Amino acid sequence: MDDDKDAERRAYWRATLRLTAGLLVVWAAASFLPGWFPDELNTLTFFGWPFGFYMAGQGALIIFLLIVWCYDRWMLRLEKRYGLNHEE
Repeated sequence: MDDDKDAERRAYWRATLRLTAGLLVVWAAASFLPGWFPDELNTLTFFGWPFGFYMAGQGALIIFLLIVWCYDRWMLRLEKRYGLNHEE
């Protein structure tokens, strides 16, 4: 019985770490790419602004909010899947 619980706990943490790593990659890309490649990004326009400027000024903030929202949604699903939901 303990082996089943340990395997389930390891699967939950593996899924949590995979989610966290994926969202950290998105965060790093949104944070650093506009600064590293401004000339290339500024060849595109977004709502009338150069894309690199938009991403540095406002786009990254929107992405950060989406990351938090996605983390919340996916963690609720993971907790429900592994029987850890505390809402009941």
